[in-house]
Amino acid sequence: MTDILTPDPTPPAPEPEQDSETAPTLTPHTPLKRIIMLVNPLSGSVGPRAAGEAEAILASYDLEAKVVTLGGGDFDQAIADAFAEKPDAILVLAGDGTARSVASRAKPDGPMIAPLPGGTMNMLPKALYGTADWKLALRRALEEGEPQPVSGGEVQGEYFYCAAILGSPALWAPAREAIRTGKLGLAWRHGRRALKRAFSGRLRFTLDGGDKRRTEALVLISPMISKAMDDPVGLEAAAMDPSDASQAFRLAANALFSDWRHDPAVSTQPAKRIDVRARSRIPAVIDGEPIQLKNEATVRFLPKAFRALAPRPPAAEDSL
Repeated sequence: MTDILTPDPTPPAPEPEQDSETAPTLTPHTPLKRIIMLVNPLSGSVGPRAAGEAEAILASYDLEAKVVTLGGGDFDQAIADAFAEKPDAILVLAGDGTARSVASRAKPDGPMIAPLPGGTMNMLPKALYGTADWKLALRRALEEGEPQPVSGGEVQGEYFYCAAILGSPALWAPAREAIRTGKLGLAWRHGRRALKRAFSGRLRFTLDGGDKRRTEALVLISPMISKAMDDPVGLEAAAMDPSDASQAFRLAANALFSDWRHDPAVSTQPAKRIDVRARSRIPAVIDGEPIQLKNEATVRFLPKAFRALAPRPPAAEDSL
């Protein structure tokens, strides 16, 4: 006998409708419950709407987030207040100097720091997140980030986490900045000054107490971005010593189209202490910011300077 199948009188429940946009998921690599985001709307590429845009992005994540707008000259107090609240992470959308200041204050035992690209050079954000888009960097930090120890260096109270350039080539940084802001007359004066000192203001330096050497420029690169170093055993010290303009142009071409370390005018080695001397004050650029050092300076390697909230591995040297 054949069984007769009768339809089920209870119709199946309809499939739940899917949201057109799936809510973003926080990183599985580290617990994030409370964060503070510091925003300087007057810095670099940030703009007046950034704080509101950041609040809208953070509202889509399952965490307690607070956005603090920096202004009115109370930067130090606002940063101190952020640390006093002891959040899991402090995100910084501001200039390169502010990002370095927050990172140096955190140290290895402080909250994780996410320096987002809001400055001019954005060397540290690009090295960590591989982008100059602060919204994309913010999402990468929240969705893919994990605690990463960042090495760096310190010289005369200034900290850097990507690279420091010491010597006359650093004099071109003010000219570049003047061009960027449309001050062509000032750029011309800075350029003339840089040309006048090129190949004359040589540095004398020693690496870890070794032999004294002379060079036109000394570039100190952190292990985080160096192609030549796999472990944080020191800063990669690159002595760049072109003897004339033609060699300088050749070095620039190698830097653009190949690995500049292979240029015969360059020698590199790791070092934990770098002592530098010059006849006058030493022009320098640290993580993209020009400064003037005293005529005698000591650079110290910091194997664990602070903890970044960033994907692993970092974007590193190719992104800069």
